[in-house]
Amino acid sequence: MPVSDEILLEVNDLVKHFPIRGGVFSRTVGNIRAVDGISFFVRKGETLGLVGESGCGKTTAGKVVLRLEEPTSGEVIFEGKNIVELGREGMRNLRREMQIIFQDPYSSLNPRMTVGNIIGEALEIHGLARGKAKEKRVKELLETVGLTAHHMRRYPHEFSGGQRQRIGVARALAVDPKLIICDEPVSALDVSIQAQVINLMEDLQNEFNLTYLFIAHDLSVVKHISDRVAVMYLGKIVELAEKAELYRNPIHPYTQALLSAIPVPNPTYERERILLKGDVPSPANPPPGCRFHTRCPYVMDICKEEDPEYKDWGDEHFASCHLEKGAPKKEVIATEE
Repeated sequence: MPVSDEILLEVNDLVKHFPIRGGVFSRTVGNIRAVDGISFFVRKGETLGLVGESGCGKTTAGKVVLRLEEPTSGEVIFEGKNIVELGREGMRNLRREMQIIFQDPYSSLNPRMTVGNIIGEALEIHGLARGKAKEKRVKELLETVGLTAHHMRRYPHEFSGGQRQRIGVARALAVDPKLIICDEPVSALDVSIQAQVINLMEDLQNEFNLTYLFIAHDLSVVKHISDRVAVMYLGKIVELAEKAELYRNPIHPYTQALLSAIPVPNPTYERERILLKGDVPSPANPPPGCRFHTRCPYVMDICKEEDPEYKDWGDEHFASCHLEKGAPKKEVIATEE
């Protein structure tokens, strides 16, 4: 499906802090800065990949966008409306437009409900279909995601991981959403099944004019499905660019390190692997200045004191780094597909 110039989702300076409580009276003694001021937009029909190490805040960002977690501050603008300001009824109506596919296909489905009831529940909640009409719609959805009508009488434990994730996709599609947050939808699946689910999601995007925010830590998967890619580190987006540009010309040292870790399916091909030293700092006590400076091979004194500006380096390639020309260019990813 061609990507529109119209912006569907816009996130401005989004913050989500989780309080740390301690002492006899459970007073707030600190905060986990899970998401600490991120901004991005997603166009209609586009897939924006959001990548980073475990614990960087990408899943929390997805949940806050849907208000499954309430933001500490910032704006989430969907089709021109700031959904942070909406009340309960307003959010209930908006749920039809914004859905989520969860990471774990085992725990995200109610084991006490049949597949038909799991998928059909949203149809009843939003008053879209009941009785025979609901059953017909559920059968259509199951067939759309590669299952059959007789599967609707079964329970989640009777399916494989890939089949369960297809059920999760069908549930998300049930209310005809415009935006789907995909929270690492294939990370718990075997590689062969990953390819099937990714291909299914691409086909559904073309068929139903869907827009995806695709959260993952596997950059090879993100490269396959995304139009643009945003890289998160310790609660902040450190780089964002069109897919081909990011993989060809990474500016931030962290992005280079991530790209260098992508396996190359060629045993004779050699490239330099960038190994980062140390551990990711605690989001409860992030370092001053650039948050990556404790692990950066090009760290300078200014990096330890000032947070670099998140700016456009040309052609909508955004990055935050004090290096004048970005990290020294290295061959971090094979050019062959």
